[in-house]
Parts: sequence; structure tokens; C-alpha cells
Amino acid sequence: MIKRAMLVSLVSLLTLAGCHSFKKENVQPPTPLAKDFKPTVQVTRLWRARVGDGAGDSGVRLRPTVVDGVLYADSTDGKLAAFDATSGKKLWSKSSRTHGWFGWGDKKRKDAMYAGGPAVSGDLLAVGTLDGHVYGVSAKDGSPRWEAELDTQVLASPLIVGNQVIVRGSNGRIYSLDTATGERQWVYDQGNVPLLSVRGNGGLLVANGVVFFGSDDGLLVALRQDNGSKLWEQRLASGEGRTEIDRLSDADGTILLDGSTLYSAAYHGNVVAVDGPSGRPLWSHPFSSYTSLASKYNSIFGVDDQSRVWAFDKSGGADMWKNDSLRYRWLTGPAVQGNYVVVGDAEGYVHWLQTGDGALAAHERLSKKAIRAQPLVVGDVVYVQDVKGRIGAYRLSSP
Repeated sequence: MIKRAMLVSLVSLLTLAGCHSFKKENVQPPTPLAKDFKPTVQVTRLWRARVGDGAGDSGVRLRPTVVDGVLYADSTDGKLAAFDATSGKKLWSKSSRTHGWFGWGDKKRKDAMYAGGPAVSGDLLAVGTLDGHVYGVSAKDGSPRWEAELDTQVLASPLIVGNQVIVRGSNGRIYSLDTATGERQWVYDQGNVPLLSVRGNGGLLVANGVVFFGSDDGLLVALRQDNGSKLWEQRLASGEGRTEIDRLSDADGTILLDGSTLYSAAYHGNVVAVDGPSGRPLWSHPFSSYTSLASKYNSIFGVDDQSRVWAFDKSGGADMWKNDSLRYRWLTGPAVQGNYVVVGDAEGYVHWLQTGDGALAAHERLSKKAIRAQPLVVGDVVYVQDVKGRIGAYRLSSP
């Protein structure tokens, strides 16, 4: 497990975090922002806050969540916090330091290295860690409820559905835990996972009693929610190439569902539309991405492995536009805020592009640190978190 983690980190540095060392001959420098750029939409920062030291150098993509007007966020140095989503006022904060998470045990125990981003439903908050745990706590004040120990890192946010906390592990397994106790209900094991993998795991999607996820070997997989048995799988990438890096084929983005159609993409693969009930492919378009997709009206938006932003026709997969003005700025996955696509980059900027033609409309700088997680849009506000734990909330208006 340790060996694989080291290799995963190496690949992460080569493919994603390599942007921190542009002097290397095989790494392209980021496209400079135009000095004469004039925004066509006004961006207002509503508030800024911070939770711990963020993701730091871990390479994980920490993304906050907003439920019932409260924003929940975490960090790999053991901080868990809740903020008023409108004002940014901190409502509560918990640290796993000193005597262990539940107040007993070895006083030298390390912090809970939160990594998956929190999931909240009702009064339950569930969060995974780099050291193989899932914690259930009260969403009202962060007080502990239960702890589940897994045998793998948890890089993606858990999903709470009914009496289940469904968790994806970096070992290729999907776990269903009881919301009241954290006890295992079932485990799905995909078998062997690739030796090399991009640092990260895509989130889970649950709909109509089915769990959907993209695997590290380029598959879109459907499981029964009640018992974890596999219903079908569909290949998104071939996993072929001369070198191990060429053969990387992770499907690391969150899967989209529109009606009964699923949309997903893979590194060194394709963006694909699949019929949800049967797994039958509807269309496929060559597209290499390690981030999530977004949708609006009849468009699917994605960021490729060179940080070019694309729009595809939802019905047939034809590309509608492509913007390469942010190339090699190592963008996050896109989100849609009103009539704009919003992405973060490795230099702490947040960018807005018009959904109609992809024209760059505005940019603001949250910090000088990288933004890796897909922005979160709730209503007319977008929330962005950088690798040092800074969180910004932005609203758009006419200039």
C-alpha cells in the first residue's frame, strides 16, 4: 500500500502538480493572463474565510459543501468547520489534536488527515481521511458520533443516502456504512487497481437505487445500492500506451446525470454519454480529462489535460467551442454559475467564461496558492477553496 501511494504521488507531481516547477523541460509554462483584459461581468467577493492549512502538499482536492445555508469544510491537518454560507461567519470549528478524535488514547496521536471533503445530510456529517478512517459527527456542532476504520485512503467525499454512508476508497473498493453506527453493510471490490494512478478519486453518484462511479482503470461502473453487486460497466478509456504514464486512464471526475443519461470522462480517454439503466453507450468524443464535468441546458462543459475549456453538445457530443486562453494554468473542473462557466487555477485565480461561446468574461484572485477542487455553485453564489484552506464566496452582476 505504501509503495502504491508513493507511486501515486509521483504521478500526481508529473501530471498535475508539475505546474509548480515550470523550469523542467517537459512542463509547459502557464499561459499569461492578458494585461489589457476588460471584464464583461462584475464579480463581487462576498466573504473570505479559512479552515486549517487546507490540503497542503497532499495533492487531494478538498471541496466544501453547503447544506441548509451552512458551508462545511475540512483540512488535512485535522480541522473541521462550519460557516454561515451567506456571511462567512464561523459557526463552529473542531480540531482532532491533543487526545485523539474521541478524547482518549495516545496523546501523541496525529491529526485526522481529512481528505475527502465533508458530506452532510440532516444532522450527520461524514468525512474520510488519508489514514483510512471515516468519521461521523454532528452537523450542528461537530461532536463525534462514530468512527469506521477502512484499509485505504479516502480521497473522495462520502455520500449519505438514507441509512447508508457510501464511501469510495483509493484501493478500488466501495463501502456502505450504517449512518447510525458506522458499521459496514457491504463492500464492493473491483479487484486489481492500476499500479500508477492520478492522485484523486471521483465522487460517487446515487440515483434510483444505483451507485455510479468512475474507476482508476477507465471504467464507468454501476452497482446496486442495497447490496453492492455490479450491474454493468462501460469503458471510457483503453488504458493503452507505450509507457505506464501513457496508460493512465483514471475516471476521476464526478458523474453527471440528466434524465436517464449519464455523462463522464477519463484521462487519456473520452467524454461519453451512457444510458443509465442499461449502460449502453449513446455517444463518445475523444477527450482527456482528470476533472469533473458540468452541464447547462444542452451543453456539457469540461477541462482537458492541457487546461483547455470545452463545450460539447449534450445530445450528440459534437464540440461547440474551445477556449485555450488558460492553457497550462492547470484548471479545476468547471462549474456553471448563471450563464458562466467558472474554474480555478494553479495560481489562485478564479475565471469566468461565457457559456454561449467560451469567451473569457472575468477573473479574480482568491490567493497566490493553487485551487484544485471544482468550484461549488449554490444558487447565485460560487464557493472556491485553495490548497491552504482559504475559502472565497463570489456573486456576479452586470458591470
